[in-house]
Amino acid sequence: MDASPDDMVALPGGRFRMGSDRHYPEEAPVRWQEVAPFRMDRMPVTNRAFAAFVRETGYVTVAERIPDPALYPGVAPARLKPGGLVFAVRRGAQRPMHWSDWWRYVPGADWRKPQGDSSVYRGRLDHPVVQVAHADALAYARWAGKDLPTEAEFEYAARGGRDGATYAWGEARRPGGRIMANHWTGSYPQAPTAEHGHRGTSPVGVFPANDFGLHDLIGNVWEWTQDYWTGSHDAPACCGSDPAAASRDPDLPEITLPRRVVKGGSHLCHESYCDRYRPAARQPQMEDTATSHIGFRCVIRSPPGPPENG
Repeated sequence: MDASPDDMVALPGGRFRMGSDRHYPEEAPVRWQEVAPFRMDRMPVTNRAFAAFVRETGYVTVAERIPDPALYPGVAPARLKPGGLVFAVRRGAQRPMHWSDWWRYVPGADWRKPQGDSSVYRGRLDHPVVQVAHADALAYARWAGKDLPTEAEFEYAARGGRDGATYAWGEARRPGGRIMANHWTGSYPQAPTAEHGHRGTSPVGVFPANDFGLHDLIGNVWEWTQDYWTGSHDAPACCGSDPAAASRDPDLPEITLPRRVVKGGSHLCHESYCDRYRPAARQPQMEDTATSHIGFRCVIRSPPGPPENG
């Protein structure tokens, strides 16, 4: 499957129903949303494409840098080491109750070594790049002459014209028994079966495209968007408030880092715990966080037309 960075799909834009009233509360309420025409990468940015960006620019990702102690008050400087979050269920955790039950911070994990050990140069160049923070995704997009999608653009594209459908392909989770996206199969989180043949990320484009011809907008990896997180996708900015400040995690008041919306679900999503491999699904992620299940893709927005006479 061609995963060229220049392989993009032109989308007409238009009005669609965004969100869901039938799933998680942050997806509600359903509302009408308008998006202008734009082009989107057919597939997520791959390790191969990201490697070309790094070779040309010398870019160093957030996960490869020593964290700034000022951003992590109360954390001993000796513990602030370059690295990223890796999915690894703690022994004995039958059902995760806290993120630390199934995620661990791995010093040395970065886009080249997503789990902290084996390199992407060993058979994973055509997998989505992961262990990239929001700034890394944006830096790549700018280098490529592109941008990151808004939440609305991403959801419009993921729906593929199936307005209001639960999944990108319709209402059935597995139409005709077919697995349509890279998501967790088996018992979550202790007994994955990988019925579709993939443990972890999969090469881009191996699952069916949606009706717009776009691959992996659902499953495989969550993807960064431009938008700051709000508890509801139509929550207005109040009284001139700063959207970055409003996006912060209220449960971690000492952390001042903003959160962005990620979309699409990942290979870790399972209907019993994280039924989020759907177009309406959304989650918050701190901008600085690099993980083994978040990647991105880019868009180019159509330039505005000439001014009307009159």
